[in-house]
Amino acid sequence: MLDRFFIRFSLVFLGALACVVVFADVIQPHDPLAQDFLNRSAGPSAEYWLGTDTLGRDVLSRIIEGARLSMIIGIASPLIAAVIGISMGTTAAYFGGWVERVITRVTDMMMSFDPLLLGVLIVALLGPGLQNLAVAIAFALVPSFIRLSRGSTLAVRQEAYVDAAIAMGRNTTGTILRHVLPNISGPLIVMTTIWVGTAIRLEATLSFIGLGAQPPMPSWGNIVREGVSDIFGSPLPALFAGLAITLTVLSFNVLGDALRDWLDPERRNQ
Repeated sequence: MLDRFFIRFSLVFLGALACVVVFADVIQPHDPLAQDFLNRSAGPSAEYWLGTDTLGRDVLSRIIEGARLSMIIGIASPLIAAVIGISMGTTAAYFGGWVERVITRVTDMMMSFDPLLLGVLIVALLGPGLQNLAVAIAFALVPSFIRLSRGSTLAVRQEAYVDAAIAMGRNTTGTILRHVLPNISGPLIVMTTIWVGTAIRLEATLSFIGLGAQPPMPSWGNIVREGVSDIFGSPLPALFAGLAITLTVLSFNVLGDALRDWLDPERRNQ
């Protein structure tokens, strides 16, 4: 019963968040960049529902605008990582030999770094900015997709229907697309869903330390940073932006767990 409650809450929350992202320009009560110096660090009111920050900007409008950036980075980065990682992982497992050895060694080297540390290194090399941030997060997630897709492909590669497809003259690309990928898609979909939450967390962390979205562009990470820097004057930005990050990451993790149970026949029948 409790699991169903969390799943339903996650679906409702993510659905509402999607509507916020799509209609952000319509539902924002104020311009997220507009400054009201007469109401700096103000508490919640009829005009500013979640109060204002140290520059007099509406916290609610900035969180809504930050949701758009966080969701774009959070969804785009895992998808880019999935395309690259699945391509490399299936190629390594299917062909084997020196191709597999090279890809495996590179993956092991990348996996030795924490995703956050790897993201910091890449952003430090490329410089701050949204495109560089998306590339950095995607690059940090690629090794996990390589490892999972390689392991799953190794198991499927031994199946009789794959050997039958090869014996019938189907080319390598057709065999992978028609017989390998559909049969390893379940765990990859689950991983992609869970890594969306991780990508949002990484984006917020990198923005918090100044390597992500640059002011005055709002993102949940730099809203938290601005709130922490003025924690005694206006703690509301850090509080509400942190709550948005927590609920979003939690919702994607719950959704990923639910998909894992739904796609696994043994768990589904328990």
